[in-house]
Amino acid sequence: MTLDNYRAFHRRSLEDRDVFWAEQARLVDWHTGFERVLDYSRPPFARWFVGGETNLCHNAVDRHLETRGDQRALVYVSSETGERESFTYRELHAEVSAFAASLRELGVGRSDRVVIYMPMMPEALFAMLACVRIGAIHSVVFGGFAAENLARRIDDAQPKALITSDAGMRGGNVIRYKPLVDRAIGMTEHPPGHVVVCNRHIDENLNLEEGRDLDYAALREKHFGEEVPVEWLESSEPSYILYTSGTTGTPKGVQRDTGGYAVALAASMKHVFATNPGETMFTASDIGWVVGHSYIVYGPLLYGLTTIVYEGLPVRPDPGIWWSIVEEHGVQTMFTSPTAIRALRKQGPSYMEEHDTSSLRNLFLAGEPLDEPTARWISGALGVSVRDNYWQTETGWPILSAMLPGLEDEPVVPGSAGFPCYGYDLRVMHEVSGEEVGPGERGILAIKAPLPPGCMSTVWGDDERFVSTYFSSFPDKELYSTFDWAMHAEDGRYYMMGRSDDVINVAGHRLGTREIEEALSAHPAVAEAAAVGVADEYRGQAIFAYVVLKEDAEPSPGLESSIKELVAEKVGPVARPQRVHFVGALPKTRSGKLLRRGIQAVAESRDPGDLSTLEDPSALERIRATEQERA
Repeated sequence: MTLDNYRAFHRRSLEDRDVFWAEQARLVDWHTGFERVLDYSRPPFARWFVGGETNLCHNAVDRHLETRGDQRALVYVSSETGERESFTYRELHAEVSAFAASLRELGVGRSDRVVIYMPMMPEALFAMLACVRIGAIHSVVFGGFAAENLARRIDDAQPKALITSDAGMRGGNVIRYKPLVDRAIGMTEHPPGHVVVCNRHIDENLNLEEGRDLDYAALREKHFGEEVPVEWLESSEPSYILYTSGTTGTPKGVQRDTGGYAVALAASMKHVFATNPGETMFTASDIGWVVGHSYIVYGPLLYGLTTIVYEGLPVRPDPGIWWSIVEEHGVQTMFTSPTAIRALRKQGPSYMEEHDTSSLRNLFLAGEPLDEPTARWISGALGVSVRDNYWQTETGWPILSAMLPGLEDEPVVPGSAGFPCYGYDLRVMHEVSGEEVGPGERGILAIKAPLPPGCMSTVWGDDERFVSTYFSSFPDKELYSTFDWAMHAEDGRYYMMGRSDDVINVAGHRLGTREIEEALSAHPAVAEAAAVGVADEYRGQAIFAYVVLKEDAEPSPGLESSIKELVAEKVGPVARPQRVHFVGALPKTRSGKLLRRGIQAVAESRDPGDLSTLEDPSALERIRATEQERA
């Protein structure tokens, strides 16, 4: 009977859309009530809660002050520096207000952009909340990205200010943020007018440029205690930009609205993550990714939870660090990636057994397909329900989940990402014919428009790219393509099978093949290059580079190392290829398109399929021979 309850809930969200989402909208505060639930007069663009005015910071902080002002809102733990801090909702309000006042002093206001390039530290969250408080649009850039990547995102957003830190740490190694920022700004056409530096006193050689750079400690001292009123925004006004890798070198800025996002996240805390206000949630991710935006910052705070902000690795100082946090803070809900759990699996369960994790009720995993052995191992080791879910930067909250109303007692099936979340009208489409496929058949997962609240409203500054990227795969059907392979079973469960486009997923980090290939090709010895993601037991995918050298260059271990280092420098350490193969030619179709899919298949010892479209089929055979020699 439980599946019938789920199906009725999901069906109502599609067939009685306006009533359903009006009910969910009661989970947030509105300064001005909305006039219409949905305006879909300009497909595929959807505007949710039209005319309603709200504010993300008000809903995440201010509205809790009366009822839970003394409850912990944020707990910060760094296993890198040893720092530990906690902030009540009242204290969080004071810190956010001081940051907002500081930004106002710099002339930042409604619709202005602010780039945030920071490690996991409390001030990063203060900065995000301060931006949305005053109606500014934040663009958080993952701290692991190199200067060139940061520069591209600065130029696309054209920010009035940039917020950074002197340094961060990862695995005991210091990462100097400020020099990276200086280098990035030197590459830009639209540099920010101000750089605010949160000094952690890690980098003893910190240099501030007079007239541009400001020490946040001085700004905070000046403005602490000031009251900064929230800026009430119409529901469809942007809240933030978050860049995701695409198939071109130009950054693709996912633009998120305000009201729809607030409603979607508050509803997901109730229906998807099954949390209760006052509980504690530990999402082991980074604010540079969508998981950090939605389920470290906004989701838990919107719903009145305590959120854990963690800086560090899952295995440092030992593989018990996460479980000690669960024990110390009574965490009920945890969210991380399969990659992290695979890393812990290598260490064995003994570190978990040293800590009391009985408070933990659910462990959610997302970011890449969850394999059955990993799911069974962690579920048995912790003695909790492990719930897979699947979504994208573009959607902002889960598309599929194993935890939804009506599924509470439904058995979790390892390997399945679960059932469609409410509001998502899903199809599995044949890649070539463009027709819907039946149960048990593989196809591309697509979403029937309009996209539900919380999903991207467009690509920042480029409506045409939004349409051409996401809605052109299946013409005349108004279907958003996820570019992911999927299969659905008779019972309604979905199974995700990996990417169909040119995006590589390394430990949950989405990297475009184009930006990696541009870095490879920048090497003076490289004539041509291809990058593919190859299945990896622990990281989801590893990057393999296939390089055609210039005539005067010779393959060598030293050359391979220098190519890897260049990619790490230009894109970021996470993009460093695991292998570089030197090949005579790359397989291309007669139209000149690189057949990455075929290279990937060979690298994974799979059948590359039909090669009739290749200009030179022997190129793929030579790659196979290179793989065999390397093995």
